[in-house]
Amino acid sequence: MQPERVRGGSTYTPAVDISEGPDEWLLVADVPGATAQDIDVRYEKGELSIYARVEPRRTHENTRYWLREYGVGDYYRCFQIGEGIDPGQIQAEVTNGVLTLHLPKSEAVKPKRILVKSV
Repeated sequence: MQPERVRGGSTYTPAVDISEGPDEWLLVADVPGATAQDIDVRYEKGELSIYARVEPRRTHENTRYWLREYGVGDYYRCFQIGEGIDPGQIQAEVTNGVLTLHLPKSEAVKPKRILVKSV
């Protein structure tokens, strides 16, 4: 569920990489301009949502653009990832506009090694 927007402006879909390791999924998302205080990450009923608020670019009132290609706005992305993660162990950090989420696998979905005995 997307957080309620109370201001106008653009919302962008951040580029994301998701990889799987033996103990966790790793999600890396580009959210340039967002700080840790501006990012809201939620996991509920197998759905992971990322919302990052970015302040509008400040310009002087006398600014006249000749070319304006760089958009500034909030970021939102939502994923259906199932119940296979341990929500109490999710960790998130942001560095230089890159959000990294560590999504630890729950014990129930981790592969189990079966010991084979010689008889």
